[in-house]
Amino acid sequence: MSLSGGLAGANKIDDSRWTHHRVQVDDFPKHFPAPEAGIMLHYISCPPPEPSASKGTILLIHGFPQTSYQFRRVITPLSDAGFHVIVPDYRGAGESSKSWEGYTKDIMARDLYRLVTEHEGIKDRIHVVGHDIGGMIAHAYAVQYPEHTASVCWGECPLPGTKVYHEAKNTTMMWHFTFHSVPDLPELLVAGRERIYLKHFFDRLAQNPSAISTHDLDVYATAYAQPGAMRAAMNVYRAFEADGEMNSDWLQEKGKCEVRCLNLWGGKSFSDEATSKTMSEPHYTNAQFDTVEGAGHWIAEERPNEFVAKVLKWVQQS
Repeated sequence: MSLSGGLAGANKIDDSRWTHHRVQVDDFPKHFPAPEAGIMLHYISCPPPEPSASKGTILLIHGFPQTSYQFRRVITPLSDAGFHVIVPDYRGAGESSKSWEGYTKDIMARDLYRLVTEHEGIKDRIHVVGHDIGGMIAHAYAVQYPEHTASVCWGECPLPGTKVYHEAKNTTMMWHFTFHSVPDLPELLVAGRERIYLKHFFDRLAQNPSAISTHDLDVYATAYAQPGAMRAAMNVYRAFEADGEMNSDWLQEKGKCEVRCLNLWGGKSFSDEATSKTMSEPHYTNAQFDTVEGAGHWIAEERPNEFVAKVLKWVQQS
């Protein structure tokens, strides 16, 4: 099964303007020992109907246990509104390289910065939208590259280094933070049971579990059953403590990030405005909050139309 899931046929999605790419985002020599020996990222690019009248670029960053496929229902609608939409599989996920290291969020954000600026040739500021793990990466992108970030929208994650993260990481709700941090064992126990394991997350955190169809689950299970994929996913979690130290160091060294920030959560998910602002306000000079009503954790899949409306409302603010 293709990791892109046969999008048009299975979900009646208009992907006619989508193009798929794989590009190298590190400095490993391109000629040795093989052309793809470096870190290769797969991504989807969807230009607006009239590229010459583009309103800007939106970078969508997925979470776990997902891939770029999680945005299948929102890519074209966002593009139809006049935006160039770029949707990568981050390092270690989907059809991107499963490297042994490089899972702190500064490096994962740098991968995407190089994709956007060097391979897509985009020099203007972009809108960065991240969900779950993608939210942590979106924060790292905005803090490291504020001159290249018009706005940042992230949510559905406790930001490492914050009080909310430290209070949440050992709770029953976040049991997998501890499990995924154990060396080697999680990959061994999950091997061959990827579908069962992933379905647990989708069902537990959704308000509308049917939003993740049997076909969708097969796409995700296939992606995470690839050699190295689950190990890479666990390494993303194993980097959280280092991410927290980095976020704290950035705040001390740089002060608050001046990129305007929206925390976007599912209306039925596990956070609220007060908790969200406890995370974001210490890190941003302009932090706002909004919800996708009726959605659980998987906001772009459970309520795609509402997700599109919230993102467009945000990025079109002056």
